[in-house]
Amino acid sequence: MIKEIKFTDKALKQINVLLSRKDKGSFFRIAIKGGGCSGFQYEFSFEKEKSKDDLNFENILIDKTSADLLKGSEIDYVSELIGEQFKITNPQTKSSCGCGVSFSL
Repeated sequence: MIKEIKFTDKALKQINVLLSRKDKGSFFRIAIKGGGCSGFQYEFSFEKEKSKDDLNFENILIDKTSADLLKGSEIDYVSELIGEQFKITNPQTKSSCGCGVSFSL
């Protein structure tokens, strides 16, 4: 399933940079949580252990529910005037808020 999510080279490089600052064996987690002004928001965090329902791509963890909602997405790392951030282009979103932090499905 995680094969259906594309990571750009910039995103993978930044994830590895961030993980290099954490304890050895840490994982980078990408999840979709309820919240924000549009209903859902992306969450990025670090984990020490995998859960049994996690999908694993290199050192990246995504739970199965979030992976379903991310299907067909591209995860990139961009530098813009407002700063640097991970940017997810998700074909399943119907709308997003003005700041781009939350979205609806």
